[in-house]
Amino acid sequence: MRPTLLLALAAASTCGQAAAQGIRNAPPPRALETAAYVFAAANVCGYRIGTAPFEALLGRYQVTIEDVRPPRGPFGAKVQTIFTLMSNQMMQNRDFACRAVAGEYGPEGSVAPGILLP
Repeated sequence: MRPTLLLALAAASTCGQAAAQGIRNAPPPRALETAAYVFAAANVCGYRIGTAPFEALLGRYQVTIEDVRPPRGPFGAKVQTIFTLMSNQMMQNRDFACRAVAGEYGPEGSVAPGILLP
């Protein structure tokens, strides 16, 4: 009986410490995909990322740019994996992909304007 009590006390102590550090849920997958898409477009097409519009877009998902910045952010490794896959796919038909991205996230984009700048 004694080891069970000690394990319960250790678990309660660990949970209390984790709560004090502010554990948060992972961002929605759509937020990670969006960040990776923007990073891939900047990489493949040579766009610059408009920081304020990009942060506003991520804010819709309750995510900050520090959360998704590869590889340092807490979810950066996941974003980097998605980024690699998207970059490879975009490179296969670069001209079409860059036109599509500009229409969605360019200066007058249909999804979120001003995120990608020439």
